Amino acid sequence: MALLSTSQRHQAGSWLVFLQFSLLLALSVMAWPSLYQGTGSWVCLALAAAAVVWGGWTLLHNRLGNFNIRPTPKTNGTLVTSGPYRLVRHPMYTAVLLGASALACLAAPLPASLAWAALAGVLWIKAGLEEQWMRETHPAYADYCNQNKRFVPWLF
Repeated sequence: MALLSTSQRHQAGSWLVFLQFSLLLALSVMAWPSLYQGTGSWVCLALAAAAVVWGGWTLLHNRLGNFNIRPTPKTNGTLVTSGPYRLVRHPMYTAVLLGASALACLAAPLPASLAWAALAGVLWIKAGLEEQWMRETHPAYADYCNQNKRFVPWLF
């Protein structure tokens, strides 16, 4: 994939973002009856709170202008390796997966699990492309990848 042009990278990133948000929308629709009726468990609430806290910490630490919703690195962006980024390489993806877990625990188990797994796959591919392109933009990124896990601190 290193041979992709800028426009091809943009297009690939746009498709991945489209899939990501489509799966999040599907999970939201599946979770809506439980949300509407207020029948969620404390586990679902804890997952949602963790997503908000983790995502908020990430946004506070890495300003909005420094990252891109697509896996293409921002022009003139800076490499951030502190805050939540010292624990995982993709803290915002971790927040998305936590939030999606909160939605999935409110929905029918099989379809929600399949949608969550598909979302995790999309984010895995997106993270892989982002890492490849970050190595091209930021030479120190390769060492950073060797020191930190992708989504879950010390594990994954």
